[in-house]
Amino acid sequence: MSSGGGREAQLKHTGLRPGWTTGACATAAATAAYTALLTGEFPDPVTITLPKGQTPSFALAVEALTGSSSAMAGVVKDAGDDPDVTHGVLVRATVRPLPAGSGVVFRAGPGVGTVTLPGLPLEVGEPAINPVPRRMMRDHIALVAGRHGGTGDVEITVSIDDGEEIARSTWNPRIGILGGLSVLGTTGIVVPYSCSAWIDSIRRGVDVARAAGLTHVAGCTGSTSEKTVTTLYDLPDIALLDMGDFAGAVLKYVRRHPVDRLTVCGGFAKLSKLAAGHLDLHSARSQVDKGFLAELARAGGASESLAAEIAAANTGLAALRLCEAAGVPLGDLVAARARDEALSVLRGAPVTVDVVCIDRAGTVVGRSAPAGP
Repeated sequence: MSSGGGREAQLKHTGLRPGWTTGACATAAATAAYTALLTGEFPDPVTITLPKGQTPSFALAVEALTGSSSAMAGVVKDAGDDPDVTHGVLVRATVRPLPAGSGVVFRAGPGVGTVTLPGLPLEVGEPAINPVPRRMMRDHIALVAGRHGGTGDVEITVSIDDGEEIARSTWNPRIGILGGLSVLGTTGIVVPYSCSAWIDSIRRGVDVARAAGLTHVAGCTGSTSEKTVTTLYDLPDIALLDMGDFAGAVLKYVRRHPVDRLTVCGGFAKLSKLAAGHLDLHSARSQVDKGFLAELARAGGASESLAAEIAAANTGLAALRLCEAAGVPLGDLVAARARDEALSVLRGAPVTVDVVCIDRAGTVVGRSAPAGP
Protein backbone atom coordinates (compact mmCIF):
# COMPACT_ATOMS: atom_id res chain seq x y z
CA MET A 1 0.00 0.00 0.00
CA SER A 2 1.01 3.61 -0.31
CA SER A 3 3.01 4.96 2.61
CA GLY A 4 1.15 8.26 2.40
CA GLY A 5 -2.14 7.35 4.04
CA GLY A 6 -4.58 4.67 5.06
CA ARG A 7 -4.91 2.79 8.32
CA GLU A 8 -1.28 1.73 8.74
CA ALA A 9 0.04 5.18 7.90
CA GLN A 10 -2.39 6.68 10.40
CA LEU A 11 -0.99 4.44 13.12
CA LYS A 12 2.54 5.49 12.25
CA HIS A 13 1.53 9.15 12.44
CA THR A 14 0.20 8.73 15.99
CA GLY A 15 3.54 7.55 17.33
CA LEU A 16 1.61 5.06 19.48
CA ARG A 17 2.72 1.47 19.95
CA PRO A 18 0.19 -1.18 18.91
CA GLY A 19 -0.40 -4.28 21.00
CA TRP A 20 -1.98 -7.73 20.75
CA THR A 21 -5.59 -8.77 21.24
CA THR A 22 -6.73 -11.41 23.70
CA GLY A 23 -7.55 -13.52 20.63
CA ALA A 24 -3.94 -13.35 19.41
CA CYS A 25 -2.65 -14.21 22.89
CA ALA A 26 -5.03 -17.17 23.19
CA THR A 27 -3.95 -18.39 19.74
CA ALA A 28 -0.28 -18.20 20.70
CA ALA A 29 -0.94 -20.04 23.96
CA ALA A 30 -3.01 -22.75 22.26
CA THR A 31 -0.38 -23.19 19.55
CA ALA A 32 2.37 -23.64 22.12
CA ALA A 33 0.28 -26.02 24.23
CA TYR A 34 -0.70 -28.26 21.32
CA THR A 35 2.88 -28.34 20.05
CA ALA A 36 4.00 -29.51 23.50
CA LEU A 37 1.23 -32.11 23.61
CA LEU A 38 2.51 -33.63 20.36
CA THR A 39 6.28 -33.16 20.80
CA GLY A 40 6.89 -32.87 24.52
CA GLU A 41 8.48 -29.43 24.06
CA PHE A 42 6.98 -25.94 24.30
CA PRO A 43 8.13 -23.53 21.59
CA ASP A 44 9.28 -20.38 23.37
CA PRO A 45 8.82 -17.87 21.92
CA VAL A 46 5.88 -19.13 19.90
CA THR A 47 5.18 -17.48 16.54
CA ILE A 48 1.72 -17.18 14.99
CA THR A 49 0.34 -15.69 11.78
CA LEU A 50 -2.31 -12.98 12.12
CA PRO A 51 -5.20 -12.50 9.66
CA LYS A 52 -3.31 -9.80 7.73
CA GLY A 53 -0.11 -11.84 7.54
CA GLN A 54 1.94 -10.40 10.41
CA THR A 55 3.97 -13.01 12.33
CA PRO A 56 4.50 -11.85 15.92
CA SER A 57 6.29 -13.98 18.50
CA PHE A 58 5.11 -14.37 22.08
CA ALA A 59 7.14 -15.37 25.13
CA LEU A 60 5.50 -17.95 27.36
CA ALA A 61 4.83 -16.82 30.92
CA VAL A 62 3.70 -20.23 32.20
CA GLU A 63 3.67 -23.78 30.86
CA ALA A 64 2.66 -27.21 32.13
CA LEU A 65 2.62 -30.60 30.44
CA THR A 66 0.72 -33.56 31.89
CA GLY A 67 1.99 -36.45 29.82
CA SER A 68 -0.17 -36.96 26.78
CA SER A 69 -3.40 -35.93 28.51
CA SER A 70 -3.12 -32.13 28.50
CA ALA A 71 -0.80 -29.17 28.03
CA MET A 72 -1.20 -25.58 29.22
CA ALA A 73 0.62 -22.46 28.09
CA GLY A 74 0.08 -18.83 29.04
CA VAL A 75 0.95 -15.48 27.48
CA VAL A 76 0.86 -12.05 29.13
CA LYS A 77 -1.16 -9.63 27.02
CA ASP A 78 0.65 -6.50 25.87
CA ALA A 79 -1.92 -3.96 24.68
CA GLY A 80 0.75 -1.48 23.58
CA ASP A 81 -0.15 2.13 24.27
CA ASP A 82 -3.89 1.48 24.34
CA PRO A 83 -5.61 2.06 27.71
CA ASP A 84 -7.00 -1.47 27.57
CA VAL A 85 -8.39 -2.94 30.80
CA THR A 86 -6.89 -6.30 29.85
CA HIS A 87 -3.32 -5.01 29.43
CA GLY A 88 -1.02 -7.26 31.45
CA VAL A 89 -3.49 -10.10 31.99
CA LEU A 90 -2.31 -13.69 31.73
CA VAL A 91 -4.17 -15.53 28.96
CA ARG A 92 -3.94 -19.33 29.29
CA ALA A 93 -4.91 -22.10 26.90
CA THR A 94 -5.20 -25.71 28.05
CA VAL A 95 -5.32 -28.23 25.22
CA ARG A 96 -6.60 -31.81 25.60
CA PRO A 97 -6.82 -34.46 22.86
CA LEU A 98 -10.26 -35.59 21.72
CA PRO A 99 -11.36 -38.64 19.70
CA ALA A 100 -10.75 -38.48 15.95
CA GLY A 101 -13.48 -36.52 14.17
CA SER A 102 -14.30 -34.28 17.13
CA GLY A 103 -12.74 -31.20 15.59
CA VAL A 104 -11.81 -28.25 17.80
CA VAL A 105 -14.06 -27.67 20.80
CA PHE A 106 -13.85 -24.45 22.84
CA ARG A 107 -14.44 -24.15 26.57
CA ALA A 108 -14.54 -21.15 28.89
CA GLY A 109 -12.09 -21.52 31.75
CA PRO A 110 -11.86 -19.25 34.79
CA GLY A 111 -12.03 -15.61 33.81
CA VAL A 112 -13.63 -16.16 30.38
CA GLY A 113 -17.33 -15.38 30.11
CA THR A 114 -20.24 -17.41 28.81
CA VAL A 115 -22.97 -16.05 26.52
CA THR A 116 -26.34 -16.05 28.28
CA LEU A 117 -28.47 -13.79 26.06
CA PRO A 118 -29.18 -13.69 22.30
CA GLY A 119 -27.99 -10.88 20.04
CA LEU A 120 -24.28 -11.65 19.97
CA PRO A 121 -22.32 -13.42 17.20
CA LEU A 122 -22.25 -16.55 19.40
CA GLU A 123 -24.99 -18.90 20.49
CA VAL A 124 -26.34 -18.81 24.03
CA GLY A 125 -24.29 -21.17 26.21
CA GLU A 126 -21.11 -20.76 24.18
CA PRO A 127 -17.88 -19.46 25.69
CA ALA A 128 -17.32 -15.78 24.87
CA ILE A 129 -14.58 -16.50 22.36
CA ASN A 130 -15.40 -14.48 19.26
CA PRO A 131 -15.48 -15.91 15.72
CA VAL A 132 -12.13 -14.60 14.46
CA PRO A 133 -10.12 -15.83 17.49
CA ARG A 134 -11.85 -19.21 17.08
CA ARG A 135 -10.82 -19.34 13.43
CA MET A 136 -7.25 -18.32 14.28
CA MET A 137 -6.99 -21.09 16.87
CA ARG A 138 -8.51 -23.69 14.54
CA ASP A 139 -6.11 -22.70 11.77
CA HIS A 140 -3.06 -22.92 14.04
CA ILE A 141 -4.15 -26.23 15.55
CA ALA A 142 -4.40 -27.61 12.00
CA LEU A 143 -0.93 -26.30 11.17
CA VAL A 144 0.59 -27.88 14.27
CA ALA A 145 -1.23 -31.14 13.58
CA GLY A 146 0.09 -31.23 10.04
CA ARG A 147 3.61 -30.45 11.17
CA HIS A 148 3.78 -33.00 13.98
CA GLY A 149 1.42 -35.77 12.98
CA GLY A 150 -1.59 -34.93 15.13
CA THR A 151 -5.26 -35.32 14.28
CA GLY A 152 -6.21 -31.75 15.16
CA ASP A 153 -9.06 -32.99 17.33
CA VAL A 154 -8.71 -31.08 20.59
CA GLU A 155 -10.52 -29.27 23.36
CA ILE A 156 -9.17 -25.76 24.01
CA THR A 157 -10.03 -24.19 27.35
CA VAL A 158 -9.15 -20.50 27.44
CA SER A 159 -8.72 -18.84 30.82
CA ILE A 160 -7.81 -15.28 31.85
CA ASP A 161 -6.37 -14.72 35.30
CA ASP A 162 -8.58 -12.28 37.28
CA GLY A 163 -10.87 -12.05 34.26
CA GLU A 164 -14.10 -12.32 36.21
CA GLU A 165 -13.15 -9.36 38.40
CA ILE A 166 -11.93 -7.26 35.45
CA ALA A 167 -15.12 -8.02 33.51
CA ARG A 168 -17.17 -6.18 36.13
CA SER A 169 -15.71 -2.92 34.79
CA THR A 170 -16.76 -3.76 31.22
CA TRP A 171 -20.14 -3.93 29.48
CA ASN A 172 -20.08 -7.74 29.46
CA PRO A 173 -22.55 -8.23 32.32
CA ARG A 174 -25.06 -5.86 30.68
CA ILE A 175 -25.06 -7.76 27.40
CA GLY A 176 -25.34 -11.14 29.06
CA ILE A 177 -21.72 -12.31 29.03
CA LEU A 178 -21.30 -13.67 32.54
CA GLY A 179 -18.36 -15.08 34.45
CA GLY A 180 -15.54 -13.20 32.81
CA LEU A 181 -14.09 -11.42 29.81
CA SER A 182 -14.53 -11.96 26.09
CA VAL A 183 -11.74 -13.23 23.86
CA LEU A 184 -11.76 -10.63 21.11
CA GLY A 185 -9.98 -9.33 18.03
CA THR A 186 -10.51 -9.25 14.27
CA THR A 187 -6.93 -8.48 13.22
CA GLY A 188 -4.96 -9.72 16.24
CA ILE A 189 -3.63 -6.21 16.75
CA VAL A 190 -4.79 -3.68 19.34
CA VAL A 191 -4.82 -0.28 17.65
CA PRO A 192 -4.20 2.36 20.32
CA TYR A 193 -6.75 5.15 20.53
CA SER A 194 -5.30 8.20 22.19
CA CYS A 195 -8.01 10.73 21.37
CA SER A 196 -5.76 13.63 20.43
CA ALA A 197 -3.22 11.51 18.54
CA TRP A 198 -5.85 9.55 16.65
CA ILE A 199 -7.88 12.60 15.68
CA ASP A 200 -4.68 14.20 14.41
CA SER A 201 -4.06 11.06 12.34
CA ILE A 202 -7.57 11.33 10.83
CA ARG A 203 -6.80 14.90 9.77
CA ARG A 204 -3.54 13.79 8.21
CA GLY A 205 -5.42 11.07 6.34
CA VAL A 206 -7.84 13.61 4.86
CA ASP A 207 -4.96 15.90 3.90
CA VAL A 208 -3.11 13.08 2.15
CA ALA A 209 -6.21 12.01 0.23
CA ARG A 210 -6.92 15.57 -0.91
CA ALA A 211 -3.30 16.15 -1.90
CA ALA A 212 -3.46 13.01 -4.03
CA GLY A 213 -6.46 14.43 -5.86
CA LEU A 214 -8.97 11.93 -4.50
CA THR A 215 -12.59 13.00 -4.60
CA HIS A 216 -14.07 10.09 -2.59
CA VAL A 217 -12.93 9.05 0.88
CA ALA A 218 -14.41 6.63 3.42
CA GLY A 219 -14.52 6.92 7.19
CA CYS A 220 -14.39 3.36 8.57
CA THR A 221 -14.82 2.08 12.11
CA GLY A 222 -12.36 -0.79 11.64
CA SER A 223 -10.72 -3.31 9.34
CA THR A 224 -13.95 -5.15 8.45
CA SER A 225 -15.64 -1.95 7.28
CA GLU A 226 -12.51 -1.06 5.30
CA LYS A 227 -12.82 -4.33 3.40
CA THR A 228 -16.50 -3.67 2.74
CA VAL A 229 -16.05 -0.18 1.26
CA THR A 230 -13.06 -1.36 -0.76
CA THR A 231 -15.28 -4.04 -2.29
CA LEU A 232 -18.19 -1.66 -2.86
CA TYR A 233 -16.27 1.29 -4.29
CA ASP A 234 -12.82 -0.01 -5.27
CA LEU A 235 -11.18 2.78 -3.27
CA PRO A 236 -7.38 2.96 -2.91
CA ASP A 237 -5.85 2.57 0.53
CA ILE A 238 -5.17 6.28 0.93
CA ALA A 239 -8.90 6.96 0.59
CA LEU A 240 -9.60 4.92 3.75
CA LEU A 241 -9.78 6.91 6.97
CA ASP A 242 -9.63 4.81 10.11
CA MET A 243 -12.02 6.91 12.13
CA GLY A 244 -12.50 4.30 14.85
CA ASP A 245 -15.05 5.80 17.24
CA PHE A 246 -14.34 9.39 16.22
CA ALA A 247 -17.08 10.03 13.65
CA GLY A 248 -17.32 13.65 14.71
CA ALA A 249 -13.62 14.22 14.06
CA VAL A 250 -13.98 13.05 10.46
CA LEU A 251 -17.09 15.11 9.80
CA LYS A 252 -15.79 18.32 11.36
CA TYR A 253 -12.48 18.15 9.49
CA VAL A 254 -14.14 17.32 6.18
CA ARG A 255 -16.48 20.26 6.78
CA ARG A 256 -13.44 22.55 6.76
CA HIS A 257 -11.53 20.57 4.09
CA PRO A 258 -14.22 19.20 1.77
CA VAL A 259 -14.05 16.26 -0.61
CA ASP A 260 -16.73 15.57 -3.18
CA ARG A 261 -17.96 12.41 -1.51
CA LEU A 262 -17.69 10.83 1.93
CA THR A 263 -18.81 7.30 2.69
CA VAL A 264 -19.24 6.37 6.35
CA CYS A 265 -19.08 2.62 6.94
CA GLY A 266 -19.25 0.70 10.19
CA GLY A 267 -21.04 -1.78 12.36
CA PHE A 268 -24.80 -1.43 12.65
CA ALA A 269 -24.70 -0.81 16.39
CA LYS A 270 -22.03 1.88 16.19
CA LEU A 271 -23.76 3.69 13.35
CA SER A 272 -27.07 3.54 15.19
CA LYS A 273 -25.35 5.78 17.75
CA LEU A 274 -24.44 8.26 15.00
CA ALA A 275 -28.04 8.05 13.78
CA ALA A 276 -29.15 9.04 17.29
CA GLY A 277 -26.86 12.08 17.24
CA HIS A 278 -23.73 10.76 18.99
CA LEU A 279 -20.42 11.81 17.42
CA ASP A 280 -18.21 9.72 19.73
CA LEU A 281 -19.11 6.08 19.18
CA HIS A 282 -17.00 4.53 21.96
CA SER A 283 -18.92 2.20 24.26
CA ALA A 284 -17.74 4.12 27.33
CA ARG A 285 -19.21 7.37 26.01
CA SER A 286 -22.34 6.40 24.10
CA GLN A 287 -24.72 3.47 24.10
CA VAL A 288 -27.07 1.88 21.60
CA ASP A 289 -30.52 3.33 22.29
CA LYS A 290 -32.99 0.51 21.69
CA GLY A 291 -35.89 2.89 22.30
CA PHE A 292 -34.61 5.03 19.43
CA LEU A 293 -34.33 1.93 17.24
CA ALA A 294 -37.90 1.00 18.15
CA GLU A 295 -39.09 4.46 17.04
CA LEU A 296 -37.26 4.14 13.73
CA ALA A 297 -38.68 0.66 13.17
CA ARG A 298 -42.20 1.87 14.01
CA ALA A 299 -41.80 4.62 11.40
CA GLY A 300 -40.67 1.93 8.96
CA GLY A 301 -43.80 -0.15 9.43
CA ALA A 302 -43.07 -2.20 12.55
CA SER A 303 -46.05 -3.25 14.63
CA GLU A 304 -46.37 -2.08 18.23
CA SER A 305 -45.52 -5.57 19.47
CA LEU A 306 -42.37 -5.67 17.34
CA ALA A 307 -41.39 -2.20 18.51
CA ALA A 308 -41.74 -3.38 22.10
CA GLU A 309 -39.50 -6.37 21.35
CA ILE A 310 -36.90 -4.08 19.81
CA ALA A 311 -36.95 -1.74 22.80
CA ALA A 312 -36.33 -4.74 25.07
CA ALA A 313 -33.66 -6.36 22.87
CA ASN A 314 -30.32 -7.28 24.39
CA THR A 315 -28.17 -5.67 21.68
CA GLY A 316 -28.48 -3.58 18.55
CA LEU A 317 -27.75 -6.68 16.49
CA ALA A 318 -30.64 -8.52 18.17
CA ALA A 319 -32.94 -5.60 17.28
CA LEU A 320 -31.73 -5.74 13.68
CA ARG A 321 -32.39 -9.49 13.43
CA LEU A 322 -35.93 -9.04 14.78
CA CYS A 323 -36.61 -6.48 12.07
CA GLU A 324 -35.05 -8.61 9.34
CA ALA A 325 -37.34 -11.48 10.30
CA ALA A 326 -40.33 -9.16 10.09
CA GLY A 327 -39.30 -7.52 6.81
CA VAL A 328 -38.72 -4.12 8.41
CA PRO A 329 -35.65 -2.40 6.86
CA LEU A 330 -34.13 -1.16 10.12
CA GLY A 331 -30.60 -1.25 8.68
CA ASP A 332 -31.55 1.08 5.84
CA LEU A 333 -33.46 3.34 8.24
CA VAL A 334 -30.44 3.64 10.53
CA ALA A 335 -28.14 4.31 7.57
CA ALA A 336 -30.41 7.07 6.26
CA ARG A 337 -30.73 8.72 9.67
CA ALA A 338 -26.96 8.49 10.22
CA ARG A 339 -26.41 10.11 6.82
CA ASP A 340 -28.75 12.95 7.78
CA GLU A 341 -26.91 13.44 11.08
CA ALA A 342 -23.62 13.55 9.19
CA LEU A 343 -25.00 16.19 6.82
CA SER A 344 -26.14 18.28 9.76
CA VAL A 345 -22.58 18.26 11.17
CA LEU A 346 -21.21 19.18 7.72
CA ARG A 347 -23.40 22.33 7.81
CA GLY A 348 -23.82 22.73 4.09
CA ALA A 349 -20.25 21.90 3.08
CA PRO A 350 -20.14 20.71 -0.54
CA VAL A 351 -19.89 17.02 0.35
CA THR A 352 -22.17 14.18 -0.74
CA VAL A 353 -22.58 11.57 1.99
CA ASP A 354 -23.70 7.96 2.03
CA VAL A 355 -23.70 5.48 4.91
CA VAL A 356 -23.17 1.71 4.88
CA CYS A 357 -24.05 -0.45 7.92
CA ILE A 358 -22.50 -3.91 8.22
CA ASP A 359 -22.67 -6.83 10.61
CA ARG A 360 -19.65 -8.46 12.23
CA ALA A 361 -18.98 -10.60 9.17
CA GLY A 362 -18.87 -7.54 6.90
CA THR A 363 -22.23 -8.23 5.29
CA VAL A 364 -24.09 -5.05 4.32
CA VAL A 365 -27.25 -4.85 6.47
CA GLY A 366 -28.19 -1.24 5.74
CA ARG A 367 -27.37 1.38 3.16
CA SER A 368 -28.45 4.93 2.48
CA ALA A 369 -28.74 6.71 -0.82
CA PRO A 370 -26.09 9.42 -1.36
CA ALA A 371 -27.25 12.92 -0.41
CA GLY A 372 -25.68 16.34 -0.25
CA PRO A 373 -26.48 19.88 0.78
